[in-house]
Formats: sequence, C-alpha cells, structure tokens
Amino acid sequence: MADQAEQRPGGGISGALSQLAASLIALLHTRFELATLEFEEERERAKDMLILTVIATVFFSFALIVASVLVVFWFWDTHPVAALSGVLLVYLAIGIVALVVLQRRRETRPFAATLAELEKDIHSLRGRR
Repeated sequence: MADQAEQRPGGGISGALSQLAASLIALLHTRFELATLEFEEERERAKDMLILTVIATVFFSFALIVASVLVVFWFWDTHPVAALSGVLLVYLAIGIVALVVLQRRRETRPFAATLAELEKDIHSLRGRR
C-alpha cells in the first residue's frame, strides 16, 4: 500500500502538473519512436531503391547500346541519318519519361505519418483550452 501512495502524485496543482508533464513526456516518447521507425524504413527503402536503380541503369544501358547498334546497322545502307535520328528520339523519350517519374517520386513526403500525428496532437491540445 505504501508503494502505491508513493507513486501517486500529490493532489492539487502540483499533482496535476506532474501528471501533465508525464503525459507530455509519454506523448513525445511515442512520437519519437514513430519518427525513429519511419526513419529506419525510409533508410531501408532508399538503400533498396539505390541498388535497384544502379542494376536497372547498367542493364538498360547495355540493352540500349545493343539496340542502337542493331538499328543503325540495319538501316545504315538505306537511311543512315534517319536511323541515327530515330535512336536519338528514343533516347530523348526515355530521358523525359525518367524525369517525369522522378518528379512524381519527389512529391511524396518522408515522415508523413509522424507529421500527421504531431498535427493531430497540436489540434487536440488547442481544442482543450
């Protein structure tokens, strides 16, 4: 019984303030854990994307070089300028598509869940006044 009485904060303003402080610390602890988890997930996702991007870039580059040489070789006798222009246009189209996809990927916000929870906390704390 004595242990329970010692663990409870005293009554009045000091008890309420210590309960409020404990609640705020618990809230911050939870949000920090969420931010840490999201950071680890973001780091792993970035690492995986980097590895896959390098692999895809290397092998797509090999494929494009071979396809380019094949197209130019195939049409060299009849339309050499058209063959080179066609290869150039394909490369430009691939580059534009890659930039559009990259721009769309940049629009996602890292730590979105943590920021949303913090916004909820702010709104709930402001609503209590």
